[in-house]
Amino acid sequence: GESGINIASKEFIEGLRKLCNEKDMLLIFDEIQCGLGRTGKVFAYQYYNVEPDILTLAKSLGGGLPIGALIAKEKVASSFKPGDHGTTFGGNPVACAAAIAYLKVLQQENLIAKCQEKGEYFKKKLEELKEKYPKYIKEIRVLGLMVGLEIKKDGPDVVKKCLEKGVLINCTAGNVLRFLPPLIVKEEEIDYLIGVLDKIFKKI
Repeated sequence: GESGINIASKEFIEGLRKLCNEKDMLLIFDEIQCGLGRTGKVFAYQYYNVEPDILTLAKSLGGGLPIGALIAKEKVASSFKPGDHGTTFGGNPVACAAAIAYLKVLQQENLIAKCQEKGEYFKKKLEELKEKYPKYIKEIRVLGLMVGLEIKKDGPDVVKKCLEKGVLINCTAGNVLRFLPPLIVKEEEIDYLIGVLDKIFKKI
């Protein structure tokens, strides 16, 4: 996310697992941004033939309330004893209730499959924009609704112009526009964003 939505190759992830196995090290995946449906699967690691030893979650898990979670394989989890791992606000009942509600909605409303569909739609619209403005758009990177648009211009300037049009986006790595819409985003909302970007690139 922070480096500009760079999607790791299968070879890289499998190489990490192999290295960790060889050196008897733990493989830890941080899925705080990309976990719980954001990429079109429950966990982003499911795109690879690899399982981590430890997985971290937060952000979307609480449906807007602050919460974090650590998931570990049995061989790791069994090494923890009561008191080994403590947090000041861990186990907050309200945040935990929100997390349970979020997980239910995720399943009941089939949001993960819809995320995959919306991501494909988003990608198609960005590709159309790239065909129109190849001078300004370098690369499109999409995994579900985790979307990066690498541009050949100053990213923060485009972010500012989008905000003026009522669209809140982010820029990472200096020139990558990062889009992380909610999983319930509508196609019309994606169209509105594309329209805003179209107007911005037209005036550059």
